[in-house]
Amino acid sequence: MRSAEQGETITPVAYRLHETRDEARRVFNICNACRYCEGYCAVFPAMMRRRTFDDASLDYLANLCHNCRSCYYACQYAPPHEFALNLPATLADLRVQSWSGYAWPRGLGRAFAANGLVLAVALALGIAAMIWLASLVAPAPGAEAFYAVIPHSVMVAVFAPVFLFALLAMAVSVVRFWRATDSPSMSGSGIRRGLSDTFTLRHLGGGHGEGCNYEAAEEYSNQRRLLHHAIFYGFMLCFASTASASVLHYAFASPAPYDLWSVPKLLGVPGGVALCIGTAGLFVLKRRSAMALGARDVRGMETGFVALLFLASASGLVLYAFRGTAALEALLAVHLGAVLAFFATLPYSKMVHGLYRVAALIRSATADRCD
Repeated sequence: MRSAEQGETITPVAYRLHETRDEARRVFNICNACRYCEGYCAVFPAMMRRRTFDDASLDYLANLCHNCRSCYYACQYAPPHEFALNLPATLADLRVQSWSGYAWPRGLGRAFAANGLVLAVALALGIAAMIWLASLVAPAPGAEAFYAVIPHSVMVAVFAPVFLFALLAMAVSVVRFWRATDSPSMSGSGIRRGLSDTFTLRHLGGGHGEGCNYEAAEEYSNQRRLLHHAIFYGFMLCFASTASASVLHYAFASPAPYDLWSVPKLLGVPGGVALCIGTAGLFVLKRRSAMALGARDVRGMETGFVALLFLASASGLVLYAFRGTAALEALLAVHLGAVLAFFATLPYSKMVHGLYRVAALIRSATADRCD
């Protein structure tokens, strides 16, 4: 594909990004003239402080959007009007393309385009690797200790490099995004305000504070907000459970398994239940939502990510319930394979959107105060 003006070759991906940015500029210029949605969320005050929109500004505004869809249903220029404004879908497309553009290493940014397939392959390879490792050790009959199936040192050797790489890749990607969007130096008040908006999901309340119009124009609901809370805090509880187990293992020479009233289980079991509820609920909600108001061609990404997170949490609960049985080895392989796939694809899955959104919210609180 060639540019008509300059004659240079343009890849289909670059053309689509160019097309999306042009549409975003058209929509923003109309929104700036209208200003009906000025108080709906952080996007509109930030947008209305600008008269022109370079690529970096578009990426920033796209990641500031929470796709609550209230603006679409309030818009007098939405279809069937001839202007055909669809701001939620335009920003959703731009968001996904920005994650791919800022991803590190750059070559792996293409994983976003085929995320469903990438997740499936990673899961299959992860489970296969766990089965192979388990086959190297003969567990004692009825053993409850996971380390009787796969030694602790082997788990660390496999998971630590993958997890550390995922953290590095996400950190580099978000720093690229922050620098490219010409974000100002962070202030204490900006960080506090941005994190407060993050942890409360304030902008998932819609412009009216009654929730998203995620399923229909006439219906306001906080379901999406509550389900995101369940996923986020469930994930954090599971992470805290793993961290506390590591402290017990290394500092107090107390390896797994742990009883129900131990710190790892008091954190991990509620966290796993919250994750299962959040992911299952979000899957149902997404299936009922209007596809035309989201990003194009990312159903595989969203479904695959939610399914993988559900599998990791559900298999962990089932594994705990059936410890000491003949199913231990198979359940452990499935659980660890799901967790390994989750870590391996973390920088190139929907999970990374949280970091970009936190950065955008901190930037908004720092440079574009919108009370």
